[in-house]
Amino acid sequence: MSVAKKLIRCVILDLDGTLLNTDGIVGNVLKVLLGKYGKEWDGRETHKIIGTTPFEAAAAVVQEYELSCSTIEFLSEIAPLFSDQWCNIKALPGANRLIKHLKSHGVPMALASNSPRQNVEAKISYHDGLKNSFSVIIGGDEVRTGKPSPEIFLEAARRLGIEPSSCLVIEDSIPGVTAGKTAEMKVVAVPSLPKQSHLYTAADEVINSLLDLQLEKWGLPPFEDWVEGTLPLDPWYIGGPVVKGFGRGSKELGIPTANLSTKGYSDLLSEHPAGVYFGWAGLPARGVFKMVMSIGWNPYYNNKEKTIEPWLLHDFNENFYGEELRLVIVGYIRPEANFPSLESLVAKIHEDRRVAERALDLPSYSSFKNDSYLRSS
Repeated sequence: MSVAKKLIRCVILDLDGTLLNTDGIVGNVLKVLLGKYGKEWDGRETHKIIGTTPFEAAAAVVQEYELSCSTIEFLSEIAPLFSDQWCNIKALPGANRLIKHLKSHGVPMALASNSPRQNVEAKISYHDGLKNSFSVIIGGDEVRTGKPSPEIFLEAARRLGIEPSSCLVIEDSIPGVTAGKTAEMKVVAVPSLPKQSHLYTAADEVINSLLDLQLEKWGLPPFEDWVEGTLPLDPWYIGGPVVKGFGRGSKELGIPTANLSTKGYSDLLSEHPAGVYFGWAGLPARGVFKMVMSIGWNPYYNNKEKTIEPWLLHDFNENFYGEELRLVIVGYIRPEANFPSLESLVAKIHEDRRVAERALDLPSYSSFKNDSYLRSS
Protein backbone atom coordinates (compact mmCIF):
# COMPACT_ATOMS: atom_id res chain seq x y z
CA MET A 1 0.00 0.00 0.00
CA SER A 2 1.37 3.39 -0.95
CA VAL A 3 2.17 6.02 1.66
CA ALA A 4 -0.47 8.34 0.15
CA LYS A 5 -3.21 5.78 0.77
CA LYS A 6 -2.13 5.35 4.38
CA LEU A 7 -2.59 9.05 5.05
CA ILE A 8 -6.39 9.21 4.59
CA ARG A 9 -7.75 10.86 7.72
CA CYS A 10 -11.29 11.85 6.73
CA VAL A 11 -14.05 11.04 4.26
CA ILE A 12 -16.04 13.64 2.29
CA LEU A 13 -19.30 12.37 0.86
CA ASP A 14 -21.71 13.62 -1.76
CA LEU A 15 -25.42 13.25 -0.92
CA ASP A 16 -27.70 12.80 -3.97
CA GLY A 17 -26.99 9.54 -5.79
CA THR A 18 -24.16 8.66 -3.39
CA LEU A 19 -25.93 8.28 -0.03
CA LEU A 20 -29.55 8.89 -1.02
CA ASN A 21 -31.44 7.36 -3.94
CA THR A 22 -32.70 10.64 -5.40
CA ASP A 23 -32.48 9.64 -9.07
CA GLY A 24 -35.87 7.89 -9.16
CA ILE A 25 -37.55 10.88 -7.51
CA VAL A 26 -35.97 13.24 -10.06
CA GLY A 27 -37.36 11.14 -12.93
CA ASN A 28 -40.85 11.00 -11.43
CA VAL A 29 -40.99 14.75 -10.80
CA LEU A 30 -39.70 15.60 -14.29
CA LYS A 31 -42.29 13.27 -15.85
CA VAL A 32 -45.09 15.18 -14.10
CA LEU A 33 -43.78 18.67 -14.80
CA LEU A 34 -42.77 18.08 -18.43
CA GLY A 35 -46.21 16.54 -19.00
CA LYS A 36 -47.72 19.95 -18.23
CA TYR A 37 -45.69 21.35 -21.13
CA GLY A 38 -46.83 18.54 -23.42
CA LYS A 39 -43.39 16.89 -23.31
CA GLU A 40 -42.34 13.43 -22.18
CA TRP A 41 -39.33 12.85 -19.90
CA ASP A 42 -37.39 9.97 -21.42
CA GLY A 43 -34.25 10.09 -19.30
CA ARG A 44 -31.96 11.17 -22.12
CA GLU A 45 -30.74 14.18 -20.16
CA THR A 46 -29.93 12.22 -17.01
CA HIS A 47 -26.18 12.23 -17.72
CA LYS A 48 -26.28 16.03 -18.12
CA ILE A 49 -27.99 16.72 -14.80
CA ILE A 50 -26.37 14.21 -12.42
CA GLY A 51 -24.01 16.04 -10.08
CA THR A 52 -24.81 19.54 -11.38
CA THR A 53 -26.25 22.47 -9.44
CA PRO A 54 -30.06 22.81 -9.48
CA PHE A 55 -29.79 25.82 -11.80
CA GLU A 56 -27.55 23.96 -14.29
CA ALA A 57 -29.87 20.93 -14.23
CA ALA A 58 -32.94 23.09 -14.86
CA ALA A 59 -31.17 24.97 -17.68
CA ALA A 60 -30.25 21.66 -19.38
CA VAL A 61 -33.86 20.43 -19.27
CA VAL A 62 -35.34 23.76 -20.47
CA GLN A 63 -32.91 23.83 -23.39
CA GLU A 64 -33.17 20.16 -24.40
CA TYR A 65 -36.98 20.07 -24.30
CA GLU A 66 -37.33 23.58 -25.77
CA LEU A 67 -39.67 24.67 -23.00
CA SER A 68 -41.54 27.95 -23.22
CA CYS A 69 -40.36 29.13 -19.78
CA SER A 70 -37.11 30.52 -18.37
CA THR A 71 -34.73 28.45 -16.24
CA ILE A 72 -35.73 30.49 -13.16
CA GLU A 73 -39.44 29.87 -13.80
CA PHE A 74 -38.83 26.16 -14.29
CA LEU A 75 -36.84 26.01 -11.04
CA SER A 76 -39.61 27.76 -9.10
CA GLU A 77 -42.16 25.27 -10.46
CA ILE A 78 -40.08 22.17 -9.75
CA ALA A 79 -38.74 23.08 -6.28
CA PRO A 80 -42.03 22.46 -4.38
CA LEU A 81 -42.60 19.19 -6.29
CA PHE A 82 -39.18 17.98 -5.12
CA SER A 83 -39.60 19.06 -1.51
CA ASP A 84 -42.90 17.13 -1.36
CA GLN A 85 -40.96 13.98 -2.30
CA TRP A 86 -37.95 14.28 0.03
CA CYS A 87 -39.66 12.23 2.73
CA ASN A 88 -39.80 9.29 0.27
CA ILE A 89 -36.08 9.19 -0.58
CA LYS A 90 -34.40 6.03 0.67
CA ALA A 91 -30.76 5.57 1.61
CA LEU A 92 -28.78 3.69 -1.05
CA PRO A 93 -27.60 0.14 -0.23
CA GLY A 94 -24.54 0.29 1.99
CA ALA A 95 -24.94 3.99 2.87
CA ASN A 96 -26.11 3.58 6.48
CA ARG A 97 -23.58 0.77 6.99
CA LEU A 98 -20.75 3.04 5.82
CA ILE A 99 -21.80 6.05 7.93
CA LYS A 100 -22.26 3.95 11.09
CA HIS A 101 -18.91 2.22 10.56
CA LEU A 102 -16.91 5.42 10.04
CA LYS A 103 -18.66 7.11 12.96
CA SER A 104 -18.00 4.18 15.31
CA HIS A 105 -14.29 4.30 14.40
CA GLY A 106 -14.07 8.06 14.92
CA VAL A 107 -13.28 8.88 11.28
CA PRO A 108 -14.28 12.54 10.63
CA MET A 109 -16.86 12.96 7.86
CA ALA A 110 -18.09 15.91 5.80
CA LEU A 111 -21.13 16.14 3.54
CA ALA A 112 -20.55 18.30 0.44
CA SER A 113 -23.46 18.69 -2.00
CA ASN A 114 -24.23 20.94 -4.96
CA SER A 115 -27.77 21.27 -3.55
CA PRO A 116 -28.54 24.38 -1.47
CA ARG A 117 -27.77 23.90 2.24
CA GLN A 118 -31.46 24.20 3.18
CA ASN A 119 -32.35 21.33 0.79
CA VAL A 120 -29.49 19.18 2.11
CA GLU A 121 -30.70 19.65 5.69
CA ALA A 122 -34.30 18.89 4.70
CA LYS A 123 -33.38 15.66 2.85
CA ILE A 124 -31.21 14.26 5.65
CA SER A 125 -33.75 15.18 8.35
CA TYR A 126 -35.79 12.12 7.30
CA HIS A 127 -32.88 9.78 8.11
CA ASP A 128 -32.24 9.21 11.82
CA GLY A 129 -28.78 10.08 13.03
CA LEU A 130 -27.47 11.12 9.61
CA LYS A 131 -27.04 14.83 10.34
CA ASN A 132 -25.18 14.21 13.60
CA SER A 133 -22.73 11.85 11.87
CA PHE A 134 -21.11 14.73 9.97
CA SER A 135 -18.65 17.20 11.49
CA VAL A 136 -19.19 19.49 8.49
CA ILE A 137 -22.13 19.97 6.09
CA ILE A 138 -21.76 22.28 3.07
CA GLY A 139 -24.36 23.15 0.44
CA GLY A 140 -23.69 24.45 -3.05
CA ASP A 141 -24.95 27.91 -2.11
CA GLU A 142 -22.17 28.30 0.47
CA VAL A 143 -19.40 28.43 -2.15
CA ARG A 144 -18.87 30.66 -5.18
CA THR A 145 -18.95 27.83 -7.73
CA GLY A 146 -20.25 24.28 -7.36
CA LYS A 147 -18.71 21.06 -8.62
CA PRO A 148 -16.83 20.44 -10.94
CA SER A 149 -15.01 23.33 -9.23
CA PRO A 150 -12.96 21.93 -6.31
CA GLU A 151 -14.04 24.78 -4.04
CA ILE A 152 -16.67 22.87 -2.04
CA PHE A 153 -14.26 20.02 -1.23
CA LEU A 154 -11.42 22.39 -0.33
CA GLU A 155 -13.79 24.28 1.98
CA ALA A 156 -14.87 20.97 3.61
CA ALA A 157 -11.21 20.07 4.23
CA ARG A 158 -10.54 23.55 5.64
CA ARG A 159 -13.47 23.30 8.06
CA LEU A 160 -12.36 19.81 9.12
CA GLY A 161 -8.83 21.11 9.64
CA ILE A 162 -7.38 18.34 7.45
CA GLU A 163 -5.11 18.83 4.42
CA PRO A 164 -6.73 17.92 1.06
CA SER A 165 -4.26 15.10 0.31
CA SER A 166 -5.51 13.27 3.44
CA CYS A 167 -9.18 13.36 2.31
CA LEU A 168 -11.06 10.57 0.55
CA VAL A 169 -14.02 11.73 -1.57
CA ILE A 170 -16.89 9.34 -2.41
CA GLU A 171 -18.95 10.53 -5.39
CA ASP A 172 -21.47 9.23 -7.91
CA SER A 173 -21.18 11.93 -10.58
CA ILE A 174 -18.55 13.01 -13.10
CA PRO A 175 -18.60 16.68 -11.92
CA GLY A 176 -18.02 15.39 -8.38
CA VAL A 177 -15.12 13.16 -9.41
CA THR A 178 -13.56 16.05 -11.35
CA ALA A 179 -13.94 18.35 -8.32
CA GLY A 180 -12.32 15.83 -5.98
CA LYS A 181 -9.33 15.18 -8.25
CA THR A 182 -8.84 18.91 -8.91
CA ALA A 183 -8.78 19.37 -5.13
CA GLU A 184 -5.93 16.78 -5.13
CA MET A 185 -7.91 14.35 -3.01
CA LYS A 186 -8.34 10.59 -3.42
CA VAL A 187 -11.65 9.77 -5.11
CA VAL A 188 -13.76 6.62 -5.14
CA ALA A 189 -16.54 6.76 -7.76
CA VAL A 190 -19.80 4.86 -7.35
CA PRO A 191 -21.40 5.70 -10.73
CA SER A 192 -25.14 6.33 -10.56
CA LEU A 193 -25.40 5.87 -14.33
CA PRO A 194 -25.59 2.17 -15.23
CA LYS A 195 -22.97 0.81 -17.64
CA GLN A 196 -21.07 4.14 -17.65
CA SER A 197 -18.08 3.30 -15.45
CA HIS A 198 -15.70 3.91 -18.41
CA LEU A 199 -16.50 7.63 -18.10
CA TYR A 200 -15.11 7.74 -14.55
CA THR A 201 -11.46 6.95 -15.32
CA ALA A 202 -10.23 10.07 -13.49
CA ALA A 203 -11.25 8.47 -10.17
CA ASP A 204 -8.70 6.49 -8.15
CA GLU A 205 -11.16 3.61 -7.95
CA VAL A 206 -14.56 2.84 -9.48
CA ILE A 207 -16.90 0.50 -7.60
CA ASN A 208 -20.33 -0.87 -8.41
CA SER A 209 -21.99 0.14 -5.13
CA LEU A 210 -21.14 1.11 -1.56
CA LEU A 211 -21.44 -2.60 -0.68
CA ASP A 212 -18.15 -3.11 -2.54
CA LEU A 213 -16.16 -0.39 -0.77
CA GLN A 214 -12.91 -1.72 0.75
CA LEU A 215 -11.88 0.92 3.25
CA GLU A 216 -8.60 -0.84 4.10
CA LYS A 217 -7.32 0.11 0.63
CA TRP A 218 -7.24 3.68 1.94
CA GLY A 219 -5.76 2.88 5.33
CA LEU A 220 -9.16 3.21 7.03
CA PRO A 221 -10.61 0.62 9.44
CA PRO A 222 -12.01 -2.30 7.39
CA PHE A 223 -15.61 -3.51 7.56
CA GLU A 224 -15.89 -6.60 9.74
CA ASP A 225 -19.34 -7.80 8.74
CA TRP A 226 -18.46 -10.14 5.85
CA VAL A 227 -19.13 -13.80 6.70
CA GLU A 228 -17.44 -16.52 4.62
CA GLY A 229 -17.40 -14.44 1.47
CA THR A 230 -20.92 -13.06 1.95
CA LEU A 231 -22.39 -9.81 3.24
CA PRO A 232 -25.57 -10.15 5.33
CA LEU A 233 -28.36 -7.83 4.18
CA ASP A 234 -31.67 -6.78 5.65
CA PRO A 235 -33.88 -9.37 3.93
CA TRP A 236 -35.99 -8.27 1.01
CA TYR A 237 -38.76 -10.08 -0.82
CA ILE A 238 -39.81 -10.52 -4.41
CA GLY A 239 -42.12 -12.98 -6.13
CA GLY A 240 -43.98 -13.71 -9.33
CA PRO A 241 -44.69 -16.30 -11.98
CA VAL A 242 -41.79 -18.10 -13.66
CA VAL A 243 -41.95 -16.72 -17.20
CA LYS A 244 -39.43 -18.62 -19.28
CA GLY A 245 -38.75 -21.69 -17.20
CA PHE A 246 -35.18 -22.65 -17.97
CA GLY A 247 -34.12 -19.62 -19.97
CA ARG A 248 -32.01 -19.19 -23.12
CA GLY A 249 -28.74 -18.49 -21.38
CA SER A 250 -29.17 -21.38 -19.00
CA LYS A 251 -29.23 -23.95 -21.80
CA GLU A 252 -26.01 -22.53 -23.22
CA LEU A 253 -24.34 -22.34 -19.80
CA GLY A 254 -25.82 -25.54 -18.38
CA ILE A 255 -27.16 -23.53 -15.45
CA PRO A 256 -30.94 -23.88 -15.11
CA THR A 257 -32.00 -20.41 -13.98
CA ALA A 258 -35.67 -19.53 -13.65
CA ASN A 259 -36.67 -16.22 -15.21
CA LEU A 260 -38.95 -14.35 -12.87
CA SER A 261 -41.41 -11.81 -14.23
CA THR A 262 -40.34 -8.44 -12.80
CA LYS A 263 -43.66 -6.78 -13.63
CA GLY A 264 -44.46 -4.30 -10.89
CA TYR A 265 -41.04 -4.71 -9.29
CA SER A 266 -38.94 -2.24 -11.30
CA ASP A 267 -38.85 0.27 -8.42
CA LEU A 268 -37.77 -2.43 -5.96
CA LEU A 269 -35.04 -3.71 -8.29
CA SER A 270 -33.81 -0.18 -9.00
CA GLU A 271 -32.92 0.05 -5.29
CA HIS A 272 -30.52 -2.91 -5.46
CA PRO A 273 -27.18 -2.82 -7.29
CA ALA A 274 -26.54 -5.24 -10.15
CA GLY A 275 -24.71 -8.23 -8.74
CA VAL A 276 -24.96 -11.71 -7.24
CA TYR A 277 -27.17 -12.38 -4.22
CA PHE A 278 -28.50 -15.45 -2.43
CA GLY A 279 -31.32 -16.61 -0.19
CA TRP A 280 -34.27 -18.95 -0.14
CA ALA A 281 -36.79 -19.76 -2.88
CA GLY A 282 -40.29 -21.09 -2.30
CA LEU A 283 -42.49 -22.90 -4.82
CA PRO A 284 -45.73 -23.49 -2.87
CA ALA A 285 -46.40 -26.85 -4.55
CA ARG A 286 -42.81 -28.12 -4.23
CA GLY A 287 -41.12 -26.71 -1.13
CA VAL A 288 -38.30 -24.34 -0.14
CA PHE A 289 -34.85 -24.45 -1.76
CA LYS A 290 -31.48 -22.74 -1.51
CA MET A 291 -31.06 -20.10 -4.20
CA VAL A 292 -28.34 -17.93 -5.74
CA MET A 293 -29.34 -15.19 -8.17
CA SER A 294 -28.13 -12.38 -10.35
CA ILE A 295 -29.60 -8.93 -10.80
CA GLY A 296 -28.49 -7.41 -14.08
CA TRP A 297 -29.30 -4.90 -16.77
CA ASN A 298 -31.51 -5.97 -19.64
CA PRO A 299 -29.98 -4.74 -22.92
CA TYR A 300 -33.43 -4.69 -24.54
CA TYR A 301 -34.62 -1.88 -22.29
CA ASN A 302 -31.85 0.63 -22.89
CA ASN A 303 -30.40 -0.22 -19.45
CA LYS A 304 -33.39 1.17 -17.59
CA GLU A 305 -34.92 -2.15 -16.59
CA LYS A 306 -33.17 -4.64 -14.37
CA THR A 307 -33.82 -8.36 -14.67
CA ILE A 308 -33.54 -11.06 -12.02
CA GLU A 309 -32.43 -14.66 -12.61
CA PRO A 310 -32.61 -17.03 -9.66
CA TRP A 311 -30.91 -20.44 -9.77
CA LEU A 312 -32.69 -22.87 -7.45
CA LEU A 313 -30.01 -25.19 -6.07
CA HIS A 314 -31.96 -28.40 -6.53
CA ASP A 315 -32.31 -30.88 -9.39
CA PHE A 316 -35.81 -30.59 -10.81
CA ASN A 317 -37.08 -33.19 -13.30
CA GLU A 318 -39.26 -30.68 -15.13
CA ASN A 319 -39.79 -27.01 -15.90
CA PHE A 320 -42.10 -25.06 -13.63
CA TYR A 321 -43.47 -22.46 -16.05
CA GLY A 322 -46.24 -20.32 -14.66
CA GLU A 323 -45.73 -21.42 -11.06
CA GLU A 324 -45.51 -18.71 -8.40
CA LEU A 325 -41.92 -18.32 -7.18
CA ARG A 326 -41.24 -16.52 -3.89
CA LEU A 327 -37.75 -15.30 -3.00
CA VAL A 328 -36.26 -14.03 0.26
CA ILE A 329 -32.89 -12.39 -0.43
CA VAL A 330 -30.65 -12.49 2.66
CA GLY A 331 -27.11 -11.75 1.47
CA TYR A 332 -24.77 -10.37 -1.19
CA ILE A 333 -21.77 -12.07 -2.80
CA ARG A 334 -20.24 -9.80 -5.47
CA PRO A 335 -20.89 -7.09 -8.09
CA GLU A 336 -21.87 -7.80 -11.67
CA ALA A 337 -18.73 -8.38 -13.76
CA ASN A 338 -17.63 -8.95 -17.33
CA PHE A 339 -15.78 -12.17 -18.11
CA PRO A 340 -13.21 -12.77 -20.86
CA SER A 341 -14.75 -16.13 -21.83
CA LEU A 342 -17.81 -18.31 -21.38
CA GLU A 343 -15.67 -20.79 -19.41
CA SER A 344 -14.59 -18.19 -16.88
CA LEU A 345 -18.20 -17.00 -16.48
CA VAL A 346 -19.45 -20.56 -15.86
CA ALA A 347 -16.60 -21.21 -13.39
CA LYS A 348 -17.51 -18.03 -11.45
CA ILE A 349 -21.21 -18.93 -11.34
CA HIS A 350 -20.36 -22.35 -9.90
CA GLU A 351 -18.14 -20.66 -7.34
CA ASP A 352 -21.08 -18.37 -6.44
CA ARG A 353 -23.18 -21.51 -5.97
CA ARG A 354 -20.64 -23.04 -3.58
CA VAL A 355 -20.40 -19.80 -1.57
CA ALA A 356 -24.21 -19.55 -1.31
CA GLU A 357 -24.75 -23.22 -0.42
CA ARG A 358 -22.19 -23.05 2.38
CA ALA A 359 -23.44 -19.71 3.73
CA LEU A 360 -27.11 -20.77 3.81
CA ASP A 361 -26.20 -23.45 6.35
CA LEU A 362 -25.08 -20.75 8.82
CA PRO A 363 -27.73 -20.07 11.51
CA SER A 364 -27.94 -16.35 10.64
CA TYR A 365 -29.08 -17.23 7.11
CA SER A 366 -30.75 -20.63 7.58
CA SER A 367 -33.42 -19.18 9.92
CA PHE A 368 -35.02 -17.43 6.92
CA LYS A 369 -35.88 -20.81 5.40
CA ASN A 370 -38.95 -20.76 7.64
CA ASP A 371 -40.18 -17.34 6.48
CA SER A 372 -43.95 -17.52 5.95
CA TYR A 373 -43.62 -15.53 2.68
CA LEU A 374 -41.98 -18.56 1.01
CA ARG A 375 -44.97 -20.79 1.67
CA SER A 376 -47.87 -18.47 0.94
CA SER A 377 -49.41 -18.86 -2.49
